[in-house]
Amino acid sequence: MAKNNHSDPVRVAFIGSECYPFVKTGGLGDVMYALPRALLRQNCQVRVLMPCYACIPEKYKKQMVHRGSFMMDLTQDGREFFVGIMEAEMDGVIYDFIENREFYDWGNPYTGLWEDIPKYCFFSKAALAALNYLEWEPDVIHCHDWQAGLVPVYLRTLFAPTPVGRAKSILTIHNLRFQGMCSISHMKYWTGLPDYLFNYDVFLTGDNEANMFKAGLAYADRVTTVSATYAQEIQTDFYGERLNAHLWYHRAKLSGIVNGIDVDLWNSRTDKLLTADYSEKDVLEKKPVNKEALQERLGLKVDRSKYMLGLISRLTDQKGLDLINAIFTRMMDDDTQVVILGTGDPRYEAAFRHYESVYPGQVCAYIRYDESLAHQIYAGADALLVPSLFEPCGLTQLIAMRYGTVPVVRETGGLKDTVAKYDPDTGDGNGFTFDDYSADLLLDTVKLSRKVYLQDRDAWDRIVVRDMGKDVSWEHSAREYLDLYKALAE
Repeated sequence: MAKNNHSDPVRVAFIGSECYPFVKTGGLGDVMYALPRALLRQNCQVRVLMPCYACIPEKYKKQMVHRGSFMMDLTQDGREFFVGIMEAEMDGVIYDFIENREFYDWGNPYTGLWEDIPKYCFFSKAALAALNYLEWEPDVIHCHDWQAGLVPVYLRTLFAPTPVGRAKSILTIHNLRFQGMCSISHMKYWTGLPDYLFNYDVFLTGDNEANMFKAGLAYADRVTTVSATYAQEIQTDFYGERLNAHLWYHRAKLSGIVNGIDVDLWNSRTDKLLTADYSEKDVLEKKPVNKEALQERLGLKVDRSKYMLGLISRLTDQKGLDLINAIFTRMMDDDTQVVILGTGDPRYEAAFRHYESVYPGQVCAYIRYDESLAHQIYAGADALLVPSLFEPCGLTQLIAMRYGTVPVVRETGGLKDTVAKYDPDTGDGNGFTFDDYSADLLLDTVKLSRKVYLQDRDAWDRIVVRDMGKDVSWEHSAREYLDLYKALAE
């Protein structure tokens, strides 16, 4: 294949374990959906490859057509497995689903590492084999998280002499905490890769432990994360999840590009789930209407003058809920209301239900997930709490800004990159932030935000309008990725 020149569209294959609307468990599914669509608008040819899980809704399976099948050897002892290719097109993006009933006809996408390692070894190899079978040669293969971590390794080893072997690879870290680790013998058997790769430069992380993500990071041509700050943080002991030295060694090919959000889905002008739609031109009149509707729906005192804090989150330690729990009673006063939406750790579920009983009419703990309520909280709350211990990118603060809800965040990862600290002296900034992971600092930050809301409403309103005008779409991020693709393709 000839080198790509500037006039040719760059051909990019996305390989990952989930993609909205077919299967989504977290932010990875959003990225696999939104980034290819944004790249398509910038004259990029895009194909998305993911497993054909049994849990994909039937309405999408009916849109798939069979593109072919073949047998593929995988394991150390040469066992062969069936590879089917089902294909669908949506809004110009082609989706190829890798089919194998032994791996994907049971359970949820992620069940447990012992079972997940084999099925993502199979998926990584089968995705490359499928590209060869379809005779679609990408310039760049963009892999996502540990489930696709073997793709760069297979690409440079077993697939090097094949047509797809000419492609360059990018591996994106969405969350370094999850890495795909198992015993060396288990990994050797299911990958079928040669012994020389099982050293400390590639697979090994312990005396008898192999790591799919580590191997992929070693073999990828470029490594990206979902924010510039997170790219720096993961090279340190605190955030590096035992791979910080490995990432520091490969730092020359490591960079961060912050995620965007789907601005068609999250659009206060057209959102049918809101009581009143609005833009930055009439947000100051219409947002209180949504606030009163939210208060009424959740059984809170209906009073637009109250300061309402929203929390939309998985209820886990990563999200800084231990800090919130530590300050909750000190944070509450007669002017404050808190709305919590999410599920997770039972101790946080119980704690927030307790606070709801202690503060009737002021606190609502909605311990399940409700899509319509999420939209209404983004539109009705005054501020959104995101005090995370770590946050590779974060989407809730971007959505909140899109709806004129002011973020109150800890300065980590993508939160630091997207929320500029409010300065009372100049009025600059688009949110309220704190640095060290401290309950007292969070309390001070919440109190400052409440003080500005209650005592300096003009300053608050300027932050609201500024947030709504911020570009949080995928377009800028897609341009950065496209520049990266072009540099690699050349």
